[in-house]
Amino acid sequence: MEHNILVIGGNGLVGKTIIRILKSRNPHLSVFVGGRKGKNSGSDLKIDVTHPETFHIIKENKIDLIILSVNDKEDHVLRFAIENKIDYLDITKPTPDLVRAYTIAKNRAVQSRIVFSSGWMGGIVNGLAKTLADKDADIQEVKLFVYYSVKDLAGESSAHFMAENVAKPFIRYQNNLQVPIKHFLDSENFNFSFGIGIREAYNFDVPDLYILNQIENVPNVSVKMTYNSKFITWLLGAFQKIRLFNILSLKERRMIFGSSGKGDQSVFEILVKSNNEVRKLSLQSTKGQAELTALSAVLHTEELLMNSHENKVYFSHQLHQPSILLDKLKAYETINIQSVS
Repeated sequence: MEHNILVIGGNGLVGKTIIRILKSRNPHLSVFVGGRKGKNSGSDLKIDVTHPETFHIIKENKIDLIILSVNDKEDHVLRFAIENKIDYLDITKPTPDLVRAYTIAKNRAVQSRIVFSSGWMGGIVNGLAKTLADKDADIQEVKLFVYYSVKDLAGESSAHFMAENVAKPFIRYQNNLQVPIKHFLDSENFNFSFGIGIREAYNFDVPDLYILNQIENVPNVSVKMTYNSKFITWLLGAFQKIRLFNILSLKERRMIFGSSGKGDQSVFEILVKSNNEVRKLSLQSTKGQAELTALSAVLHTEELLMNSHENKVYFSHQLHQPSILLDKLKAYETINIQSVS
């Protein structure tokens, strides 16, 4: 069976990477590139998420699945996909936008697969966390530690999110209570794997906080992040303590968070507490976060295309058997995974 896949934002860093990996693994697929500068010729489609009148080209090309890798603040693409019964996979949304989009989708009569994959690195953390707990065990706590390198290739969206939200409180969960916190406060020493060593890690907002507590019913969830530069990590913490981010303009904050290097590793570590024991999984992407995010999106796409999933709203980890997802990640040449009980 032929499938027509559209990657909106396909000219961006992550979008291009999705297309490269998807085509290399599935050469039979027809993959279209959607962007504001498209020409509506061949596989290059002119689509602007802020102008829904450009979406007619999606129906004209009989698209089966939309992969959204650009920020759609007003959820125009989501609404279009639901109304036209087109499968949809979104990897772009920060927590507040994800909650709003999920509410929209849950309140509609959905007749396609609507998949939210905006958790850390393409929404794989929640699935991997389940591999660290016994099948029947309740998970009491999940802690995610993120190592972020300023030398890594990075797109604009993550930098813009940090610039827009660094001075705003967000929520972590403690005994199912919502605890307001801010980025780059409450440091905790953590011994990262893959030769990184002990680093101070600070509060960091990712959608997994919401997903793990509100969808997976984990009562205690926290996320902390460190930069590859200890000085930068300390400096951002100092800026937050003196409330400097509150007085800087959005443009100035974007300058702080907008750096992108030529490539470096990306690492995250998951600690899961169940039955009063703690297990850890460490994942390294040697080609960085864009490669891992794109790979995750491709794995979700392949799962939608190859296996039967009923028409409804999903978070991407709900598509997979956790152990199979783990094996697929391990099989990818630039991914290294270590597990410790």
